[in-house]
Formats: sequence, structure tokens, C-alpha cells
Amino acid sequence: MTVNRIGLVVHGGHAEAVAAAQVVREWCAEHGVGCADIDVWQQGARHSAREEVDAAGDPDLIVTLGGDGTFLRGARLAAENDALVLGVDLGRVGFLTEVPAPAVRAALDAVRDGRITTESRMLLTMRASCRLEVPAQMEALLQYGRGPMLPPPQVRGECEIGDDWGVALNVTALNDVVVEKLARDRQVSVAVYLAGRLLASYSADALLVATPTGSTAYSFAAGGPVVSPRAEALVFTPVAPHMVFNRSVVAAPDEPVALRILERSGQAAVSIDGQLRGVLSPGDWIGVYAAPRRLKAVRLGPMDFYGRLRERMNLTDAPAALADGPAAPLWPITTPRPGDLAHLALPPAPDERHLPS
Repeated sequence: MTVNRIGLVVHGGHAEAVAAAQVVREWCAEHGVGCADIDVWQQGARHSAREEVDAAGDPDLIVTLGGDGTFLRGARLAAENDALVLGVDLGRVGFLTEVPAPAVRAALDAVRDGRITTESRMLLTMRASCRLEVPAQMEALLQYGRGPMLPPPQVRGECEIGDDWGVALNVTALNDVVVEKLARDRQVSVAVYLAGRLLASYSADALLVATPTGSTAYSFAAGGPVVSPRAEALVFTPVAPHMVFNRSVVAAPDEPVALRILERSGQAAVSIDGQLRGVLSPGDWIGVYAAPRRLKAVRLGPMDFYGRLRERMNLTDAPAALADGPAAPLWPITTPRPGDLAHLALPPAPDERHLPS
């Protein structure tokens, strides 16, 4: 495929990421491809995704160099510009990133030569009863130990206005949208609605709505299910709820999840992919929906999600099962797939995998 301009999102505090970014710049210079650093903090401020991609010259490929957090920043930019995103893995978990740092040049060659597949990932978007804002004093507190905050979300002007449906916010989330308590000694009280019907009122530390991609992030840590990133669903998970029902609910992609702050609750923070973006007061609400746009992630070969799950989560085998001997990495498939199974998505045998080195 033709790549005219690359946008770089670099974890500046990681020496290996900085070195890999230089490799990308050199590759771009050799092949006459434009290259610009984006999502940088300039003069102590953060910019909207639209401002960042405009300043970078509208790249058609975003390359992230860091861990999953860096990939999330790149995904926000890629979704805004309908660009491809390629993640170079320099983190500790690496569910989202695609290639190791030594393979970055080979990966760019593969993109240029069209030896890739594009994986479509579900994104979330929001409406709210009011525009989101962050109190100035809170921003000052949160700057301890971290960089400047992202600006409050803008309103999507192209969306239809309906009083009952709230303000359409120009945000996308690849992992999750989280409503959480602000005061350490007080839980947040929230009424949760699925597909327009009240599910329950919760008193909890937080409540989150995740995509299948985000099911292995905060939702997983809160006890939520692992969902294939190829699935289409909204995963609602309460965090430390003060009630008997503490299970996740997996909703269909056309079943929105709404969260309304109850009258006697304290204020609640709204985070989108781990970034604080606003504060809700009692009576305020947000609606979380499957976004009409998708993230286009570059894949250089079949993604072995479950193999990566076993590796990243350090899954161990039951002692009783180990007594029967070690399990093979793949059940022994040696013959062509029957016609009635041709539609299945199965990983190739280990010796058939081809990744750049």
C-alpha cells in the first residue's frame, strides 16, 4: 500500500523507544515518506486529536513506540484521521502492540509492500447530559507525577440534536469509559441502564464500560470476563460494588449503557482510556455507545490472542493436568479443513507463522 506520511507517537521516557523512532525517521527519509512527531506536550499543554493530526500533516499511518498506553494515544489519533495504526512493543504487557522494536524496519517494509492485514477494532463514543469539564483545582492535583491533561471533549457538530439524548461528545475509546469516585472515603452511587432499561443502582468505587479490546485491561483487573478482540460487545463491569450482584454484563453492540449519578452521591470522575476528561455531579449522566467509526490496526500475520493471553497473564496449568504430561501447543491438525469448517478462524500451525525478524 502507499504510505505518504507517518505520524510518530513515542514514549519519550523509554530509551529504546527513542532509538526505534530514529529508525523510523531514517526509513522514511530513504523512501521519501513524510514523518512527523505528534501527541507531544508543548508549552505545558495537551491538544485535541484533531489539532495534533492537523499539525502533523494528516498522516495516513500512525506508528506508536512504547507500551499499550502509548498505543492508546496513537489509536485516538488514528481514529480521528481514519488512519492505520501500527504498534511497536516496548512495554510490559503488550496486548495491543504488534511488533518488537528490532523488527520495526521490516514491519514498515511489509506495510509498504502490502504484506499486511487490517484488523477492525470496535470503539466507544459518548453522549452526556452536559459538556464535560474538569475543575481547575483538580487538574493541579493530578499533575503531580504525570504530564498535562487532555482538554475537555468537544461537541460533535455533525450529530443530530435531541434533548433526551444529550450532548454528542467528540471522543473515542478503544479500551473503556470509566465513572469513578472522587473522594476516597465515599463510593459513587450510579443508576445503570442497559438498552434503555434500568439494570440496577450501584454503590461502588467505579463502574466501567469496556470494548472487547479493553476486556483485558481495567475490566479484567476488576473481575470482568476476557472477550476476544474480534467480538462485538459492550462489557459493563462494576468495581468493588457494595451489593451482592457484582458480575459483569456483556451487552450487544447496539445496546447502549447509560450511567446516571444519583442524588445523594458525591461527584464522579469520567475517564476515557485512562485519561481523566471530566467530572459529573448528581443528576448528570453519560451514555456509552459503539462508535460508528472503527480503529484500523495493522497486523503482519495472524494474531494469536489466546497464546498471548497465556503468556502475558502468566497462566499456569493445574497440577492434576500436568500429571498427564505437557499439552501440545496446538491440537494435531494435519489434514485440510473440512468444507463445513471453512468459515472458522483458527491459528496456523506454529511452523507456518511468518513474522518479520
